[in-house]
Amino acid sequence: METARELNMDEPNTPISVAIIEDEEETSQVISELLADAGLICLGIYPTAEAALIGIPIILPEVALVDINLPGMSGIECIERLKRLAPKIEVLMLTTYMDSDLIFNSLRAGANGYVLKNAPPAELIRAIKQVRAGGAPMSMQIARKVVEYFSQGGRPEMGVEKLTDREEAVLALLAQGFHYKEISENTGVSLAAVKKRLHRVYEKLQVQTRTEATIKFLQGG
Repeated sequence: METARELNMDEPNTPISVAIIEDEEETSQVISELLADAGLICLGIYPTAEAALIGIPIILPEVALVDINLPGMSGIECIERLKRLAPKIEVLMLTTYMDSDLIFNSLRAGANGYVLKNAPPAELIRAIKQVRAGGAPMSMQIARKVVEYFSQGGRPEMGVEKLTDREEAVLALLAQGFHYKEISENTGVSLAAVKKRLHRVYEKLQVQTRTEATIKFLQGG
């Protein structure tokens, strides 16, 4: 079943609360200022995963920006634990790494999007808004990695083979972070038809959210 946020991508803009998990003080400060300039709310900055796991379940931001390479516990392990403590938080990986294993491990751990640190400020703000609205944003370079993965033989063989060509095409776009309206434009079908196809996809893959469907698609069903 689709969540209300996933079905309504045109909800009015409201201030989004964000937490930053980043060990480089200069980087976290720049991001914090960027959030403020965009009208978003930075509720907290944490230099380690351990500190974030204590603080974030208390302040409960809507979105957490997480670096992978943290001192001590890694960002990927942090996501997995954080999702258990506060499952409603949307997690956006913010990192310099483009390694395919790290991308897929982050998604499997519960990340909802993956954006590079060198992305333009506007892209980061857009990604935060997209992930809060139920999207799965990825930097263009990351999306290209996903495409390359499949072009090199990484095509799923379990679960996804149950899908029709049209359903798989919709799921492939979903896995690259496209919104429903963008999928509609790319496939030339109505928004209602896109939602109907995705509903059938979720049933066949036995998942309930777009993130779970994306992970199944990327990890082989």
